[in-house]
Amino acid sequence: MTRVGIMETAIRDGHQSLLATRMRTEDMLPALERMDEIGYHSIECWGGATFDTAMRFLKEDPWERLREVKKRLKKTPTQMLLRGQNAVGYRHYADDVVRAFCDRAVANGMDIFRIFDALNDTRNLETAFDAVKRAGGHVQATICYTISPVHTVDTYAKMAGEMVQMGADSLCIKDMAGLLSPMMARALVTRLKNDHPRMLVQMHCHDTSGYSEMAYLMGVQAGADVIDCAISSIAGGTSQPATETLVAALAEDPDHATGLDLEKLGDLAAYFRDVRKRYWKFESNLLGVDAGVLSHQVPGGMISNLVGQLREQGQEAKLPLVLKENAAVRADLGYPPLVTPSSQIVGTQAVLNVLTGKRYGTVTRETKNLARGMYGRTAAPIAPDVLKTILGNDQPIGHRPADDLAPEMEKSQEEIGDLAGNIDDVLSYVMFPQPAKEFLQWRREGGGPERELVAAVVAAMVVREKRTAAATPAVTTEPAANGAANSWRSFGRMRQMR
Repeated sequence: MTRVGIMETAIRDGHQSLLATRMRTEDMLPALERMDEIGYHSIECWGGATFDTAMRFLKEDPWERLREVKKRLKKTPTQMLLRGQNAVGYRHYADDVVRAFCDRAVANGMDIFRIFDALNDTRNLETAFDAVKRAGGHVQATICYTISPVHTVDTYAKMAGEMVQMGADSLCIKDMAGLLSPMMARALVTRLKNDHPRMLVQMHCHDTSGYSEMAYLMGVQAGADVIDCAISSIAGGTSQPATETLVAALAEDPDHATGLDLEKLGDLAAYFRDVRKRYWKFESNLLGVDAGVLSHQVPGGMISNLVGQLREQGQEAKLPLVLKENAAVRADLGYPPLVTPSSQIVGTQAVLNVLTGKRYGTVTRETKNLARGMYGRTAAPIAPDVLKTILGNDQPIGHRPADDLAPEMEKSQEEIGDLAGNIDDVLSYVMFPQPAKEFLQWRREGGGPERELVAAVVAAMVVREKRTAAATPAVTTEPAANGAANSWRSFGRMRQMR
């Protein structure tokens, strides 16, 4: 029997997709020891947008989160999402930054690095691959799956071959928009396993279109070794398929059963069901199946951003036009996969084209940089007339973008000065200068008193509730203890909304 592995995404991509990445470390930690006993292949717990959000919105140190998670996962490998030369940020960083980041991530507890490039340009993966290998981590080389006239099984297989030659330890098919059809899943996995029979192949699908469960089953039958799922209370919609559903389905196939215990998974689901209620303010409301993604190909999170941009201008009714223009801009720019940061670049330009009424009359700096080759090589050449419109007489570069970047670590350490207590703080500053500086300043000024303030406010709220209860006993049915708990939850929501 070939046991199929499950990577659990609840504490990274699951809440990033459904709850705007707002889950706090304190809500993750109580579940980790039971998660460690379930028998997952790995637990995704870091990277993606979690690094930025931890400092910017939650006043948490992302490095401390990783250390605390690792302390509790004694048996199960940790896993993260790394954006190649972008690390966990939104631009290319110099090689010294990427090397230092990967080294420190391993030192703080990271085991498996899922490394991707938004344009599938393998040149942008070289430094991260080498850095992770040198630090002792596992390199999971990633194909960003998308659909276009130039994206085929052959082109993906060629990319996989390049990444294996670069030292990949495993391969991943990353389907961020839920576009991987069951037939394509079978064809692509079959090709990868035929070309690299000893290489572990993992599948990462979002449930947006309703394809993902079928794609997983076809992929597993074709030889996929690991599939990414989210516990049912953090699953579905723009998140991953439910862990329990896939475990139950595969249990009936003796050749591919996962071996995971549905009762233990049920307990875990109940825990996260309660946790999710605390983050109601951040629900995406993109629930259920959105079959429209099969035509417009825009991931759910990206649609939220487009709606937000249009709403600010009072033009929300123009969303259908923007979705159509988004497809046209993507074709103009060489069919980049719609994943961070290329999805934001294409989407923002599409909004501008629609609202101004003139295609590329106003061009963002990011669109110019993409056309210049500053993000890497696109899958198809950008049409000469579009290139001329965007760049004028400027010429795009033909080399690896990071070759033009001077080392950054020493300069950044001087800039942040003694606010940084160690190299991890310096790296946080390099990735997100303003949020990191604000966080480090907040931490220096005490940080901790915020919890004392919370306790004081909760105590005051409980006293007020008791007084109200004493004055109007006939309408008061809630015990004081429950009142305190509700007060704490209410204040917790206030903190999350800040």
